[in-house]
Parts: sequence; C-alpha cells; structure tokens
Amino acid sequence: MSENKEKKQKLHRTSIGGQAVMEGVMMMGPNLIATSVRKSDGEIVTDIKPVGAAVKSKILRLPIIRGCVNFFRSMVVGVQSLMFSAQFFDDGEEIPADEEPSKIDKWLEEHLGDEKAIQITIYIAVVLSLALSVGLFMILPNLVVSAIKALGIESAVVLNLCEGVIRIVIFLAYLLLVSMTKDIKRVFMYHGAEHKSIHCYEKGEELTVENVRAQSRLHPRCGTSFLLIVVVISIIAFSFLSWEVAWYARVGMRLLLLPVVAGVSYEILKLVGRHDNAFTKVVRKPGLWLQYITTREPDDSQIEVAVTSLKAVIPENKDEDKW
Repeated sequence: MSENKEKKQKLHRTSIGGQAVMEGVMMMGPNLIATSVRKSDGEIVTDIKPVGAAVKSKILRLPIIRGCVNFFRSMVVGVQSLMFSAQFFDDGEEIPADEEPSKIDKWLEEHLGDEKAIQITIYIAVVLSLALSVGLFMILPNLVVSAIKALGIESAVVLNLCEGVIRIVIFLAYLLLVSMTKDIKRVFMYHGAEHKSIHCYEKGEELTVENVRAQSRLHPRCGTSFLLIVVVISIIAFSFLSWEVAWYARVGMRLLLLPVVAGVSYEILKLVGRHDNAFTKVVRKPGLWLQYITTREPDDSQIEVAVTSLKAVIPENKDEDKW
C-alpha cells in the first residue's frame, strides 16, 4: 500500500467546526462549545458550554432537517461567541464611569434579569442578521431583475438566471469589501487558524503550534463553502418559480423554499466532506477558492488560541465526532 493511501485511511474526518471571533476562535464539538479569546494582556480565556440536548434529537438529525437546524444553531452560537469575545475587545476608547445605561437596557434588566436579557439580545441579533441577509441577497436581486423584466424580457429562465448572477455578484462583492477592513483581516487570520488546527487534528498529529502551522488554511467543510453552495442551490431551486406575480409574492415563495435549500446544501457539504473522488473535488473547488478571501495565514499566537479552543471540545471517544 502506498504512503498516500495509508495517510487517507488514517484521516479522521471530524464534525468539529468553528468560527473566528474578535481575537479568538469558537469551536463546536459533539458535546461542548468552546470560545477561546486572547485578552490584551496576552492571557487566553475560554468559555465552555454544553451543546444542549435538543440538537441530539433523532428527528433533528434527519437529512435535510439537520441542515436547517445546524444553520440556525450556528447563527445563535456565533452571536453568543461574538458577545463573549466583545467583552475583552479593546478599541482604545474608555467608557465613562458615570455613563447611564439606556432605557431599553434598564427595562430588560428590571423585567427579565441579566441572563434573559442577554438571550433576547442574541435572538434579536440573529433575526436582524437574517433580515439583512434576506434584504441583501433576496429582495435586492429580485427588485433589480424586476426592472430588467420591465424592459420587455419575459422568459422565466432568463430572469431567474439574471437574479442568480446578481446574487453571486453581491455575495462576492460583500466578502471583498469586508475583507479590506483592519479588524476583519484579523478575524480572517483566526479563521485560518481554525482551519489549520482542525486539519492537524484530522491527520492525527499532536496539536502543537509547529504542527498546526504547516497545515492548509483552506478546509472543504468551511461555512464559506456552505454559503456558496446555498447560493448555487438557490439559483437552481428558484428557477422553477413564476415571475407572473407581485415582487413580494416572489420573495415570499423564495423564503418558503429557503429551509429546503439550506437542508439540501448541508447534505451536499457532508457528501463533499466525506469523500475524495473526481466529483467531490470539482464541487469543493469553488468553495476552497473563495476561502482565499475569507481566511488569511495566522501568526503563532492566533494558532495557540485556536488549539486551546479545539482541545476543549474534543470528545474522549473519537467516534462521537465523526463527520
């Protein structure tokens, strides 16, 4: 047996995944969620929470359904991790000691308590993020194509294709624009550290800075790849929808199909992540190319943070985190 085949057999494809946050990395394992952040004084702090019993439900782990559940759960956990990391983020501005909290903050704290107020804030943030995504990637492309339709183009195939192309252009433009900001560049470096540490773990190598540094910053099961698959699948799914209705009805039909699109996209991501053949290599390529935008090479201190977070969620039984 060749050396390459032996390496492939030893590869442990893990379901552990994560997200880069401000000066840190969140990792989500089968049982635990850990967010490690490097403070301004150099100390690494880690917040560890259980994943919750609901996500282990057999019904919620059924194909298609699990994709919708994981998509929403990732958004909620992502906001929670960002809020945790934000409390250690030093933007150079001092908050006056006598500054009064806002009326909304006072009302939430008085009527709900700190914990419930935080949870409500998290879900409001998720809803606002979804609303922004719907507006940017669904309503805006649909309205632009409505203007094109007014020029006399009646073919549903052409209109849906134009909508899909506009959606991809907006998606790429958005990623390129945010990647230019200083803070996001550092977040993308932590994103690279997250991928490198997971590659190292999957190869069965010791999780040291030196070993992790040598790994690729691109990973086939990245959320960036998932989002690209969602965009492509949405183009295919929406191509069957009529344009002979009002714009709000068209957007409504697309929203109804979105959970199915997310579920199908997740199954494709799982297929691509599990197998190495000609088909899966072609499917994963665009997502890997896109990660050249959303990841950057991390420094050793960022790798150390990613390794700390990853170690906190690795289960004793490796069968639990198989992809």
